[in-house]
Amino acid sequence: MTCPLCFTGDESVVWKDASCRVISVMDPDYAGYCRVIWNAHVVEMTDLAQAERDRFLDVVFATEATLRRLMRPDKINLASFGNVAPHLHWHVIPRFGNDRHFPEPVWGTAQREGVRRESPSVAELAAGIAGALSDRPTPSGRDPRQPEE
Repeated sequence: MTCPLCFTGDESVVWKDASCRVISVMDPDYAGYCRVIWNAHVVEMTDLAQAERDRFLDVVFATEATLRRLMRPDKINLASFGNVAPHLHWHVIPRFGNDRHFPEPVWGTAQREGVRRESPSVAELAAGIAGALSDRPTPSGRDPRQPEE
């Protein structure tokens, strides 16, 4: 089976470093919906060394903090399943009381038509994530504010 998260061909990458990347999911019902994906093919958090786990969660939390600041949602949903794509990734989803599924999960039964919102720009998201990570060194010591080439 080919892993869809190992290949980055048609992703909208917001931010990345040597260990992981943040992509925009581009769901019209869920503006700002991001996925944080570990670059190497691993299945579980415990497949990572402690420093790698710390780095990965730092990026998840930086993404959450950025979305909270830019969008002011009622709630952020964090989810890590991997049942369909067994590759380590976390969903970071801004939620609003009048979105299509609230208070159900976005994978649940729709509750209403829902209000659609504008997603922050890739530049805003990238700058916010980099800023939130700026006081945390990367495992390589590289400046996290600078996107990887």
